Amino acid sequence: MSFLHKILPPKEWQPVVAVLMGAIVALGLYMVKAANVTSYLSDDPKACINCHVMTTEYITWQHSSHREVAHCNDCHVPHDSFLKKYAFKAKDGLYHATIYTLRAEPQAIIMHEAGQEVVQSNCIRCHKAQVTDAKSASWVSSHMHDRLDRTCWECHRETPHGRVKSLSAVGYHVEPLPIKEQQELFVPEWLEKATESKKSTP
Repeated sequence: MSFLHKILPPKEWQPVVAVLMGAIVALGLYMVKAANVTSYLSDDPKACINCHVMTTEYITWQHSSHREVAHCNDCHVPHDSFLKKYAFKAKDGLYHATIYTLRAEPQAIIMHEAGQEVVQSNCIRCHKAQVTDAKSASWVSSHMHDRLDRTCWECHRETPHGRVKSLSAVGYHVEPLPIKEQQELFVPEWLEKATESKKSTP
């Protein structure tokens, strides 16, 4: 008996196994489509608001000076190499997807240590001229002496997201979300019905 015959299920089970495998593949493809997984391969900031808990971060970034020069991945993923960048994105993405799927996201989102190291190194990578400038160092002591001991956001804490971020602190009224499907997610069914009935009443 060949090895293939040993690993294949008996003939009577083959249709059941084929249907189960097909269902698993179909479910996997559906999840990939529903979660918009391919968007995470891009550098488009809108990919970050596939998960609604990041909406305040997106809106505050949209109204910051960084909007014109840096997107989410410019700050939040390593830029040492292509492999390191996508390995970090995959690890971080799987963690975020797991937390969001389990509905275990915290009320206050705080970067973990690996994320803080990446952001700090990217701050210095982009602002190296300002950090190492002799003139700046003469009046901003931390730029010369403490730049490796302190994070940049200890002083520049309003850049680019601000200090206070929550669903109540930054309202959706600041601007409409760029993705129509997400705008619909934030309107409860009862409110939509109440609005429609008021519109139809003369």
